[in-house]
Amino acid sequence: MASTSVVGLQWGDEAKGKIVDLLSFDHHIVVRYNGGANAGHTIVRDGKTYKLSLLPTGVLSPHLQAVIGNGVVVNPVRFLEEVKNLRDAGIPVGENLIVSNHAHLIFPYHGEEERVIEQGAASAIGTTGRGIGPCYQDKVSRSNGIRVGDLLHPEYLRERLRVIVPRKNLILKALSRDAKHFEPDALCDEYLGYAETMRPHIQDSVALLHQAIKQGKRILFEGAQGSLLDVDHGTYPYVTSSNTSTTGIWSGSGVPAKYLTRNIGVIKAYTSRVGKGPFPTELDDGPTGIGETIRKIGREYGTVTGRPRRCGWLDLVALRHTAMLGGIDEVTIMLLDVLSALDELKICTAYEQDRQRLDDYPGDAFLLERCKPVYETLPGWKTDISAVRKPGDLPGNARRYVDRIAELLQLPVSIVSVGPDRVQTILMR
Repeated sequence: MASTSVVGLQWGDEAKGKIVDLLSFDHHIVVRYNGGANAGHTIVRDGKTYKLSLLPTGVLSPHLQAVIGNGVVVNPVRFLEEVKNLRDAGIPVGENLIVSNHAHLIFPYHGEEERVIEQGAASAIGTTGRGIGPCYQDKVSRSNGIRVGDLLHPEYLRERLRVIVPRKNLILKALSRDAKHFEPDALCDEYLGYAETMRPHIQDSVALLHQAIKQGKRILFEGAQGSLLDVDHGTYPYVTSSNTSTTGIWSGSGVPAKYLTRNIGVIKAYTSRVGKGPFPTELDDGPTGIGETIRKIGREYGTVTGRPRRCGWLDLVALRHTAMLGGIDEVTIMLLDVLSALDELKICTAYEQDRQRLDDYPGDAFLLERCKPVYETLPGWKTDISAVRKPGDLPGNARRYVDRIAELLQLPVSIVSVGPDRVQTILMR
């Protein structure tokens, strides 16, 4: 039984959805194992664009089982919106979509809690404001967490909310005088309404996945966001609230790591990040600079929030770290076509901190802020490559750029993407 993971090796937005979409036809099940509706995937098929923030990419292929694992936090409003949008677009969604009964539920008070905390913070993290972090806080606090399966037990759900919501109101009022007030019975009635529509999708996902393993089915694990945002291994505290690297698969799906036989790391041909936090290779060079050029050509605006992404050169120090952490076997390079307009390219191969060279990645944000990039410069290719389909048809300088990345990472490059559509793909091996 062969299982594959697809994870981003940067700060997210690496175009993982396209790789998952390409690989989905070789698998039986696609599993989303972390995050919430704060992680967007944009998939282009036959000229049609689909934007997902919570559902696994595999839901676009009705022959696949798409699973939202127990490690995900679920906003039922967003879940039902995405299901409706796909159905309206002609994508059948039914028994092929499963949501774990042990995934935790996001409630309106989670979003309000996040709002007032970020509003009053001297140095805000820069969240999406969708209640993801407070929901994970409630999960690990144990006393405040409510799971998807609780929707199927109305009396228990009402009992839990009557305990939790008054406590939340007290906390919110202490944080902000203008915080919203919530009524437990009203929330319960609202969520029981969602429960009836979600009921056919709610299952024990761990039992389902282990039964699939016994049957020899192939599973594709779809990471959300990027490894540098991993709550344990990323640029803490400027991270998300879940394990975004391959380390999150076991806990977020219930499938042991021993079943993973192929780990694919997805990177952009450059670097981007949303929100605050250190970014050594950032090109903050004004409205006519290279950073803005990359942003415009690459359409670097958040799928979920629409926020402009910060852009910069490729950082191999960070990539070596996340590839090591994730046990990566091969990498795919996305958006190579975006760099076609540039005269020259730079790759960060080391850092300089306090006049000392660093070849290893400092995992603490306050140390990373003191790092300056050491660059290697390569010539650009200055020609459109969006129609290239074979490695031998890449311009020489483009191929040298790809080969240099592989050399510095000491990993093979298996796929190069030169456009958003699935046909705009070069299979390197």
